[in-house]
Amino acid sequence: MSDKTVKEEQKESMAIIKAPPKQPKSVTIQARVEESVKTQLDQYAKFIDSTPSYVITEALKVLFKRDDEFKSWQGQHANGQNSEQNQGEALTKTA
Repeated sequence: MSDKTVKEEQKESMAIIKAPPKQPKSVTIQARVEESVKTQLDQYAKFIDSTPSYVITEALKVLFKRDDEFKSWQGQHANGQNSEQNQGEALTKTA
């Protein structure tokens, strides 16, 4: 039996340089915000050494995750939205 622990064996088999995380597909949006919100957004991005886009994305993820009323509403409207989208795609294909 080996004297090495599982953790020690895992450390030995890990790559020195980690692969970068896969970036999800992103889209561009435009939004109008109050000047003070833009200023705070820029400051917060600088505070965490990131970009305003990252701050907006993560803030929205937190909002969507924590808003139980929205999640409930979304669950009620998910099926209707998918069938409308599929109908729209079918119309586009036949047109």
